[in-house]
Amino acid sequence: MKNIKKAVCVMSGGMDSTLSAYMMQSDGYEIIAVHFNYGQRTQKKELECFEKICKSLKVQDKYILDLDFFKQLGASALIDKTIEVPTIGVQEGVPNTYVPFRNGIFLSMSAAIAEKEGAEAIGIGVVEEDSSGYPDCRKSYIQSMEKSINLGTKDETNIKIYMPLVSLQKSQIVQKSLALNVPLHLTWSCYKNESKACGVCDSCRLRLNGFKLANKEDPIKYE
Repeated sequence: MKNIKKAVCVMSGGMDSTLSAYMMQSDGYEIIAVHFNYGQRTQKKELECFEKICKSLKVQDKYILDLDFFKQLGASALIDKTIEVPTIGVQEGVPNTYVPFRNGIFLSMSAAIAEKEGAEAIGIGVVEEDSSGYPDCRKSYIQSMEKSINLGTKDETNIKIYMPLVSLQKSQIVQKSLALNVPLHLTWSCYKNESKACGVCDSCRLRLNGFKLANKEDPIKYE
């Protein structure tokens, strides 16, 4: 019997993590989907998108994890509603939508799941070049997390972290998604809204610009 190779995929319901999961599946991995509810403004919408994307991928095993810790932490416009989400374009430095060490926490929890499930890979849709400047989206950081995860797990555990989008621009992500028949209409990127995307937050701007440069129309609705 052929060994099934498994990958734990961190999936937010957004375009990047969805493409990453589709790429992992096309590379022959059985997907174990992981989604985090961490008190984000668009938590309900992101979970809804995650569920639909899992159906599209025919995912058998999934984890939906609630992290109340982040609400207590605050410190980000994605979580603390007293902090305004910026709508004037990409700012210098790390924007206030950065959630402290979010990917580090997500990867640590995903590593625990991977070790338990016997998965040999973790997939994460971080984008370095075309992201909002989050320090936990850097390739060097993810590589260092991979080393730490393997140092902190059983000797027979050997987990590779895949970040297939890390050096891509949003327009290339749109093109790759269309080539792989990724259901982009099921994805959500907006930081502010859950019905129609605002079109003006950093995430919406990056997404819309990606579609524009790819000469394609975004299938989701905007205000």
